[in-house]
Amino acid sequence: MAKQKEDYYRVLGVERSATQVEIKSAYRKLAMKYHPDRNPGNIEAEEQFKTVNEAFEVLSDDKKRQLYDAYGHEAASMGGGPGGFSSGFGGFEDIFSSVFGDMFGGSFGGGASRQRAPRAARGNDIKQNITLTLEEAYSGMEESISYNRIDTCSVCHGTGAQEGSGVKTCPTCKGSGVVQFSQGFFSMRQTCPDCNGQGTLIEKPCRSCRGVGREKAKNTITVKIPQGVRDGIVLRVPNGGDIGANGGGYGDLYIETKVKKHKIFQRDGDDLIIERDISYPSAVLGDVFKVENIKKEEVKVVVPEGSEHGAVVSLEGEGMPVLGKAGRYGNLKVVLGIEIPKKLTPKQKELIKNLGESFAKEEPKKNIFEKFFSFLF
Repeated sequence: MAKQKEDYYRVLGVERSATQVEIKSAYRKLAMKYHPDRNPGNIEAEEQFKTVNEAFEVLSDDKKRQLYDAYGHEAASMGGGPGGFSSGFGGFEDIFSSVFGDMFGGSFGGGASRQRAPRAARGNDIKQNITLTLEEAYSGMEESISYNRIDTCSVCHGTGAQEGSGVKTCPTCKGSGVVQFSQGFFSMRQTCPDCNGQGTLIEKPCRSCRGVGREKAKNTITVKIPQGVRDGIVLRVPNGGDIGANGGGYGDLYIETKVKKHKIFQRDGDDLIIERDISYPSAVLGDVFKVENIKKEEVKVVVPEGSEHGAVVSLEGEGMPVLGKAGRYGNLKVVLGIEIPKKLTPKQKELIKNLGESFAKEEPKKNIFEKFFSFLF
């Protein structure tokens, strides 16, 4: 039976609400504790070292963390985690090289290492749904949408510091962002655990965002819904998503449309369909009647002589607007049903009987062979 994986937050010893600063700080302490160079031949320490890296790999990535928070370790089967989270690491040497590159200067020889500035990370995209009536889809509309997103802290305006306070040079690394120490034959360089490589410290962290500079906030925008939208149409609103880290900018907002079913009209692409019953005489002799289109305007329907049950009369340009093609519309299709009366008066029955007899008395039409032989003989 496979061993159940431990919760990643518990592995790093942080709360589920931990900031990226707290996660990185906890990770570095554990990584140094369980590093194989400090625990030669200790298989348990090596396994714990791998587990710590696995947890950090997920929780340090906003998108992977979001998946993990929602689905736990099951997110791995969705392509979002270790063994499925698309780790980007190969064997143990790859993990060592990628995770500890800044700690050991990218090599084991004490080579020079430059401080890497924090990477700008674009914010996450957000998806919202909007439901419209068929009439709203026909005419298009402007809709106000409110939703929550991660935005710049409204109290500290992104600085992460309380009002009146500022930042100071990190006393641990003297502003370099890295610390160096020796262990055996190695001279090791590590990202400063106090300032996380920034080189500066916030004197008094903002109480609202706990020094992160970002917080969850309500956002309201007005979206223009174009004419002719259908189910599943996705509209993109640039910069409508979450704010990114280190000046990475906003993600986008994606709005998916859902159009309600109508009581009268059925929709088939850009065409609209309605059903109407006509009398038998109207079907035989032809007729004219009116129906209301989607704009509640009366339009004329001409029934051709000899129409059968299920015949379709198409009214050009009376359907839905064609999305993205101004001035073009689909058709309104009127499906004819022939109404058979269930109750007849004696006079009506007599008239229908006479009509039937008159059809029977008509001389059958000769086919081409009968006509040919009658001509010869």
